[in-house]
Amino acid sequence: MDIRPAATLVLTRDSSEGLEVLLLQRTWDAVFLPGYFVFPGGAVDEGDPRGRIHAVGAGDAEISQIMSLDEGGADFMLGAVRECFEEAGILLAKDDQGKLIDGDHPVHSARQALFAGKVSLAELCEQHALTIPLDRLAYLSHWITPPGPPRRFDTRFFVATAPEGQSAGHDGVETIDHVWIRPEQALEEHRNGQRLLGLPTIRTLRMLSDFDNTDALMRYAHANPPEPQPDQPWPALKKGKPVMLEPGAPAYEEAAKLDPEGEGSTRAEIVPGEPVEIAAGVVRLTAPNPGMMTGPGTNTYLLGRERFTVLDPGPDDPVHIERILELTGGHIEQVVVTHTHIDHSPAVRTLKEKTGCRVFGWPAPEGASQDQTFKPDTQPGHGDLLATEAGLLKVLHTAGHASNHLCYLLVEQSLLFAGDHIMQGSTVVINPPDGDMKAYIESLYELLAESIHYIAPAHGFLMGNPEAVIDFLITHRLSREHKVARSLEANGPAPLKILVQSAYDDVPPQLHAVAQRSLLAHLLKLEKDGRATRDAEDHWRATEGAGPI
Repeated sequence: MDIRPAATLVLTRDSSEGLEVLLLQRTWDAVFLPGYFVFPGGAVDEGDPRGRIHAVGAGDAEISQIMSLDEGGADFMLGAVRECFEEAGILLAKDDQGKLIDGDHPVHSARQALFAGKVSLAELCEQHALTIPLDRLAYLSHWITPPGPPRRFDTRFFVATAPEGQSAGHDGVETIDHVWIRPEQALEEHRNGQRLLGLPTIRTLRMLSDFDNTDALMRYAHANPPEPQPDQPWPALKKGKPVMLEPGAPAYEEAAKLDPEGEGSTRAEIVPGEPVEIAAGVVRLTAPNPGMMTGPGTNTYLLGRERFTVLDPGPDDPVHIERILELTGGHIEQVVVTHTHIDHSPAVRTLKEKTGCRVFGWPAPEGASQDQTFKPDTQPGHGDLLATEAGLLKVLHTAGHASNHLCYLLVEQSLLFAGDHIMQGSTVVINPPDGDMKAYIESLYELLAESIHYIAPAHGFLMGNPEAVIDFLITHRLSREHKVARSLEANGPAPLKILVQSAYDDVPPQLHAVAQRSLLAHLLKLEKDGRATRDAEDHWRATEGAGPI
């Protein structure tokens, strides 16, 4: 699949309540991000480079250098200006007197012609003696759509102060609504399930919320262009042979961290029983239990060099347990457990018998998938610190996947042992009654407040860009919640088997029975939020007046 170059323009303005930003709502018929609120933007057109002769301010060479491009940086900016005019009706341009145009300028009558491709931005500039002041735009961020969506874009984000005297208006075709809103308010409405926002929009809004006015924002943005995104393949080994990992590949972040010189010495595969030192004093050892629910296997982490802490010793597998004892020499002082699902904690009993280690974790709740043999010596509290040879472990209660789920943050190295709270390559199962969707999403938000550089999951490789990973998980869950809420409005009151047909119409019908468990988790969250209710026959309906925006 081709990755198309694209550009986005974040328009801001000052108001009595602080800085505001313009968001447009995409049509519900859109193939990509239907119903989402986004910034004006889209693909860079082949005609955009012709606008360079009408641009003023920095030249393409200077702009491209800032954007870590060989050339063509100005074309991204011109594309952003054009898309903003097409989608939002605001054109960042100057007249022949060097003044920013207002809403009465005759060029506004050509908006539809530009949208339809009947005229180019360069032609409009020629006809109306306009120039495009690229120095009023600042380079803000760079996003590449990850594999999976039907379309992928290499998008450059820019920010500018909206010109006075022009009013925004959605185009009525690709966008169906628009709003000027404070970034903090948009983020809060997203968290409440009232406004659909994608990952780049969330990250941008979070950054904008740090500024009180447009002047402060623009000064910062001009002075602090973003660091270039990794865009080069990284060498590694797979089945003993050299391979090149593309950015976004599961093993890419781990390979780049463990082999910063790019010598191709790291593995692009997880091999059960083979230890991998992922951080100073931290070894990953994967159990031989690959499967649909465990991926390549459950990761056990060995912390220390002489006296060890074992994190998630895994299933009651003699081969895996013997390998743990071999690598630690049996010198295990303590075992810490993220939760008591049967692929994480059953090995604790044998290790306790053989080494006398102290066991930390929370007792198992009821359920067939829970390890009822787990008996902790100590039940640590949220925020407690546990000493290990690799450094202090901060205990974080992260309910959701399981009520007794704990994450552990290796404080000095900002390394989060995420258990099953965050998994690589798949979403976490939230299965009521022990699984709790509201608790899960709230726990993810709480993790954003921690200093985390890498995530060490229970299944998969090291994960970089933790804030982006967490934001993606939140966005994914809230997007589904929004779809569930719309299904309730359209079909309720109705039982799960009816609601699942529209709320999970992107899932094959043969999997709807499984999807009903996730649907129930979302409905229970909506019930707790006061947005859904059910009757004695378990027919669900939306609470009046509590539907999504």
